[in-house]
Amino acid sequence: MTNPLLAPIDQLIDYAHIEATHIEPAITELLAQARSAVETIANQPTATWDSTVSALHNATEQLWRAWTIVGHLNSVINSPELREAKTRCLPHITEFSTWLGQHAGLYEQYRQLAQSADYVHYNAEQQRTIELALRDFRLGGVELQGEARQRYGEISEQQALASQRFSENVLDSMDQWALYITDPTQLAGIPDDVLSAFAAAAAADDKTGWKITLKMPSYLPVMQYAENRELRHTLYQAYATVASDQATKPELDNSQVIEQLLHLRAEEAQLLGYNNFAELRLETRMADSAEQVIDFLHDLAQRALPFARQDLEQLKAYALDLGITDFQPWDATYVSEKLRQAQYNYSEDEIKQYFTEPQVLNGLFHVAQELFGVSFKAADLSVWHPDVRAYEVYNADQHCIGYLYLDMYARAGKQGGAWVNSERSRRQTATDLHLPVTYLVCNFSSPQDNKPALLTHDDVITLFHESGHALHNLLSAVDEPDVSAFAAVEWDAIELPSQFMENFCWEYPVVALLSSHVDTQQPLPLELYQKLLAAKNFQSGMQMVRQIEFSLFDILIHHQPQGLSIQAVLDTLDQVRSQVAVILPPSWHRFPHAFSHLFAGGYGAGYYSYKWAEVLSADAYAAFEENAVPLADGSRNTLVADTGRLFRDEVLAVGGIRPAADSFAAFRGRQPSPEALLRHSGLSQDAA
Repeated sequence: MTNPLLAPIDQLIDYAHIEATHIEPAITELLAQARSAVETIANQPTATWDSTVSALHNATEQLWRAWTIVGHLNSVINSPELREAKTRCLPHITEFSTWLGQHAGLYEQYRQLAQSADYVHYNAEQQRTIELALRDFRLGGVELQGEARQRYGEISEQQALASQRFSENVLDSMDQWALYITDPTQLAGIPDDVLSAFAAAAAADDKTGWKITLKMPSYLPVMQYAENRELRHTLYQAYATVASDQATKPELDNSQVIEQLLHLRAEEAQLLGYNNFAELRLETRMADSAEQVIDFLHDLAQRALPFARQDLEQLKAYALDLGITDFQPWDATYVSEKLRQAQYNYSEDEIKQYFTEPQVLNGLFHVAQELFGVSFKAADLSVWHPDVRAYEVYNADQHCIGYLYLDMYARAGKQGGAWVNSERSRRQTATDLHLPVTYLVCNFSSPQDNKPALLTHDDVITLFHESGHALHNLLSAVDEPDVSAFAAVEWDAIELPSQFMENFCWEYPVVALLSSHVDTQQPLPLELYQKLLAAKNFQSGMQMVRQIEFSLFDILIHHQPQGLSIQAVLDTLDQVRSQVAVILPPSWHRFPHAFSHLFAGGYGAGYYSYKWAEVLSADAYAAFEENAVPLADGSRNTLVADTGRLFRDEVLAVGGIRPAADSFAAFRGRQPSPEALLRHSGLSQDAA
């Protein structure tokens, strides 16, 4: 059988027939082809755009696509065979990537292009491609010599392996934990549809009763609704100690992995002439320095802390009403849900009955069409799991502009969380246009009892968030992949489209489109929506300082001239919490050990990006509020086509052709202001 990973770049991948045995032969063959082609390019006497930049893409894009697919499958259908195949290939991929970034001959080709008479005639995409390539060569160690050059390669390989090990330890630690319950009284308060899922999970293991896991569709409802305080404590402790010295599997402890990664990152920064890893990372960000980031976060914290303290006092007071006299962290989610129901007279379970997955998807697609003029049509494409659905994406002229794969449900062997990745970016060649291919992955509850899957309103927000990332890739008008959104937009601006899309989930005309009760098919009633909206900023102060806690912890552990011991890491987190947290977890809590964003997901020294980009996204959405059309029922329509097209053209379509600050200014007509974020979060005098 033909190896699906070797499909030509202009063909779609036959995911259903990829096997673990395909990985090593495909990667080995593509590496050899790419290395040979790169040597030819690097040794040519004269550099031209076609013979250098275009030729380099031709030489490597099939390899990078295959490797992206390997990583993707490892995340969504993990198996021992897939994992072993990836692990065997990873050192070779890392070595090639380092070799490529340090190739003096290739670097010289790009320097020739930058200095050539033709450079002034290149378009903006081409000039930006060369500019970023030269920067990345420098950051990739091209100017290192001798032992430093060799050591850089070793560091790159060790970091890649350590990040993979971190991710595997988290996945295995979560997958190997389960709690089987046979006494129904222990599950009092948990909604019926969740109990049905627990029962089905137990039955799948040939057991009676109910099975609870640490996957979010299982963990969160227990923490929200279980009246059994000891059960909440058990789950909280299991989740808080995943992949740590406090868990039951010492071989999955990420303590040494964290230490190793921090030491390697600090050493990498020193080799490249930077004082610390944060300084190195910020070379490619909007923010100018770690000090600027720290000041930004402290300023937000000072604004949010008074509200967060009020939130906590209210929570503790209500806990007393529930008979909880010694309020603990494992009570917080449960008491919050009870307080929300008491204050706003609705429960998340009640709301969830209205958000059936098919209706939510239809509504999301309608929003994208209204705003950006694109439509989604189901496509019969090969997929990696029966749950996955594929779509062709069309523009207003009914030309196909890309492909979207949706993988929505939690399952064993699939990493938790939600994310988007690009299998293939848009690229215009001399003879063809390669369309973008995008994955959108979530971990929602799957359909139960022959009914559609039900999403919480938070799930809906998550889906809209990830759709913003997907649209950033799918709506690209960029011809050169090196300046596409995911390749070139600064990390602290990449969350702008995703956080921007979340705002529409709070507008009643959109909510009506998204909702259809699982039994009556009626949209969410206006009265219930108004309760949901009134609760929008419920505990927003606590939520804000929690994100600031993560961000400060991240920037501080990476703003060191050398790595840290795991005790120093935990001490840093304690220091941050003493400054900005209002709920202090117990001493056995090991949050960093499962913080995959930092240690396996590329967000090291960059987690602040969520708050940084939230300023941009809130201000961008304010443009839609300013141009909204008032409706007869007192609501407003923010699906403003003209403003949506401007956002598409000036932010989404341009990718990384220019700095993100310039794209924001082109859309908004000015620099960003934090006032909209504070207003949206209910943390200002004129909060809305």
